[in-house]
Amino acid sequence: MNAALIQNLRNTRIAVVHPRDQDGDDLVRQLQRIGCQVQVVWPPPAQLPQPLDAVFFLLDRDTRSSMPWRMADLNIAHIAIVDYENPTVLKALLDSSAYGVLVRPIRASGVLANLVLALSMRGYESRLLAKITKLEDTLRTRRDVEKATRLLMSLRNLSEDEAYQFIRKQATAKRVPIGTIAGSIINAHAMLAELGRDEGKDR
Repeated sequence: MNAALIQNLRNTRIAVVHPRDQDGDDLVRQLQRIGCQVQVVWPPPAQLPQPLDAVFFLLDRDTRSSMPWRMADLNIAHIAIVDYENPTVLKALLDSSAYGVLVRPIRASGVLANLVLALSMRGYESRLLAKITKLEDTLRTRRDVEKATRLLMSLRNLSEDEAYQFIRKQATAKRVPIGTIAGSIINAHAMLAELGRDEGKDR
């Protein structure tokens, strides 16, 4: 995975959110030497241009002005650029959730290392989030199946195994996930219960 990342650096699409000064120009030149596809954006836009793989951004003491976009909504690596290392800037750096940091004046020696590390960390985080989402879906399905099983046991006077097998056979017959059938049973029961309550109010 990491070897492929390094080999594909030439295809990396990068936005540089930095003024066109000496540091900004040095950063752009270094990224272009690596072979990256670079575009400069200044002042910080409300939305970053897409598609992107990474963004280098000048971070001031207020992340809201440095990053008017929401980094949580962007599936990209982000590297902060700072002037100072005082407590206020360090707090802004932590709030930005950056994967890497460059300190001005920018030197060529740190650009590639930060870029590779940020891309690697972002990829790792994306894989972890995908696993978490899959686990949450599995747990949700299990809870729905257990609830639907209990409902069938109560409504049809079935054993637990009989109720579960009924749900599984329905899923197989309809060629849908077992969680879909369980959800349908739960929703149908809730709807019937709601209808029953409405009828009771009308009497």
